[in-house]
Amino acid sequence: MVVIQHFLKWLDTAKMQERADAAAALARAFVQRELSFDDRLAAEAALTLLLDDRSAKVRLALSETLSLSARAPAHIIAALAADQAEVAAPVLARSPLLSDAELIDRVALGCIKVQMLIASRPRVSRSLSASIAEVGSVEACTVLARNEGAEIAPFSFRRMIERFGANGPLREALTHNAHLPADCRHLLVQATGTALSALPLVKALMGEERAGLIAKDACARASVTLIESVADEEHEALVEHLRLRGEVTSGFLVRIVAHGKIDFFRVALAAITGQDIERVTALLARGRHSALAALFKRAGLSTITHAPILTALDIWREVARGNRMSGPQEVSWSMLQAVDAAHGADEAEQLTRLLRQIHLEQLRRNARQQALELAAA
Repeated sequence: MVVIQHFLKWLDTAKMQERADAAAALARAFVQRELSFDDRLAAEAALTLLLDDRSAKVRLALSETLSLSARAPAHIIAALAADQAEVAAPVLARSPLLSDAELIDRVALGCIKVQMLIASRPRVSRSLSASIAEVGSVEACTVLARNEGAEIAPFSFRRMIERFGANGPLREALTHNAHLPADCRHLLVQATGTALSALPLVKALMGEERAGLIAKDACARASVTLIESVADEEHEALVEHLRLRGEVTSGFLVRIVAHGKIDFFRVALAAITGQDIERVTALLARGRHSALAALFKRAGLSTITHAPILTALDIWREVARGNRMSGPQEVSWSMLQAVDAAHGADEAEQLTRLLRQIHLEQLRRNARQQALELAAA
């Protein structure tokens, strides 16, 4: 008690660096030593007085020393968290005493640096993540997306994409987040396409309409690639997401069948038609063409797509049984040959263009892969 009294008198004449060193020493003693009740009260009073020190360096010394301790006085931690960003930084980034409610307030009221510090905490709860996703800056959202200790709900992922989907660093951070749901990955694909087509250089070179068409086509190809990386249990959610966006079209389904994504095709057909998934599975595996054509009609697939899809299914069945070796290149070519122009010139032309595009894409991909293998040999 006497020591604390001398300390308080000494503060009036001490230099700034001396006060900072003394503040750190007193804070260390408070959290590390077993003090008597009276000494603890006196030390807490002295620490409280140091909160009003005119020098940020003194207050920063308190913040750094107390930030990791669960024994620090709660009111001092709260005061430091509300100080200027430089002083608050250690406490905001790691103090275990700050509640979600306090941190959410700091996110709402704080500057970009404060938001980034909170987003970088070793553990970020779902409610705190939701607050950052809703009102945080793009920089804070990027830090949050990179934080492996953050629990982020699906709606928070979606909110970040809705708000800042045009931001490249955020899209990259979200892409590498292992917990990003499949529907959000698709939203990222769409956001990337939109951002690219909106670039002034792209619009100047291609024109706005053509840039939009190319971006749309690139997104369709990327969606197929996305399906490859999505776990089977996420197929249903991704199908529903695509349906709500109006993207489960005949062309999209033709593309995924050509690429052999039959499991996803199965889930999509079941969702669209309302048929039991086991029945759809059985039809795709062993059903006759007439039964499959009826299923396709119920799903709203254009009649002209039936023959190419049935051709592809026959090939993929043979591949599944081990009786044939084929890939998207061979399948897309066979589908192209199965297009019946009698169903309508315009529809036939559109489907032929799509299948030829898929076939040429696979030719280029396979040729590139072969060249790389030869170079590595």
